Amino acid sequence: MSLRVGVVGGGQLARMMIAPAVELGIELRVLAEAEGMSAALAATAVGDYRDPDAVLAFAEDVDVITFDHEHVPQPVLRAMVDAGVAVHPGPDALQYAQDKIVMRTRLAELGVPQPDWAAVRDAAELQAFLDDHGGRAVVKTPRGGYDGKGVRVVSAASEADDWFAEFSGEPLLVEELVAFRRELAQQIARRPSGGMGTYPVVETVQRDGVCAEVFAPAPGASARTVELSARIAADIAAGIGVTGMLAVELFETVDERLLVNELAMRPHNSGHWTQDGAVTSQFEQHLRAVLDLPLGATETVDAAAVMINILGGPQGEEITDRIAAAAAEHPTAKIHTYGKSPRPGRKVGHINAVSDELDDAAYTARAAAALFD
Repeated sequence: MSLRVGVVGGGQLARMMIAPAVELGIELRVLAEAEGMSAALAATAVGDYRDPDAVLAFAEDVDVITFDHEHVPQPVLRAMVDAGVAVHPGPDALQYAQDKIVMRTRLAELGVPQPDWAAVRDAAELQAFLDDHGGRAVVKTPRGGYDGKGVRVVSAASEADDWFAEFSGEPLLVEELVAFRRELAQQIARRPSGGMGTYPVVETVQRDGVCAEVFAPAPGASARTVELSARIAADIAAGIGVTGMLAVELFETVDERLLVNELAMRPHNSGHWTQDGAVTSQFEQHLRAVLDLPLGATETVDAAAVMINILGGPQGEEITDRIAAAAAEHPTAKIHTYGKSPRPGRKVGHINAVSDELDDAAYTARAAAALFD
């Protein structure tokens, strides 16, 4: 009998687990939030991930539960664990991806390098932090923010008044505004039995708070940066007990320090290049990890891989209407679509290109992605 993996959430990350699941002989089931979502090909149920009864019913006949996102509430996660469901990553690990203040506190306990930060409950505490950090800082809502949402650069405490009101006395997270040279991301997989597999560190380029481009491996990364980023990710993965894929987003400062920015406990945008540029894709690796199967090799298949997100897509058309032209003009580009309708700023797909030359891979991926504008 095949192994059965249940994925809570019907987005593009669940969609991209389908192909490797088929290849591995895994039966993939998806609890989608609504009909017609990205992972509709594997959706076996529609239900609210916040409803314990709906999630427990979905989990009844699978071998392991994993996730397309990190928003499943802690009571629902713990209800599954209490019912004897194998949940990977588990609630004890997921709490660090769900609440940024909890994450910062734990990373401090682990001695992981990170920006100066504080939990602030009112404008006076925020202003004090600003005064101590050059008059500008980054304020984040502790929960729910992603792709640039829930993040503000402020130079006056009053600029966060609406968030203080919204969170009703709960603290906000404030961090120093880091002078970074570039952003990096380090992915690592960890099995429940403890084995780990580390991917090459990559450079990510953000536009309007959304990942736009990824270069793998990170161009010009020193041996020290490569070793340190891998060690940081391994320390975090073991220290918080994550199972499955973990993405550690990093700032590389002008003096080559590495500071942890964010964590994601699932396949991540910074790892989409692995579908075509690594021996084992992050989606296959996540399935292997949560099932405690031996992990696949993480080496690149060529010298360079580049991923370009398709953001927005062609307005007034379906994204699939442009596939033929892109495939004809750039036959070495790999096109990945998410089954989503175009909308300004929306992630609707991505392009991967692999080459023995970084510039060649970047040109191919960018040119192919441009045909979807």
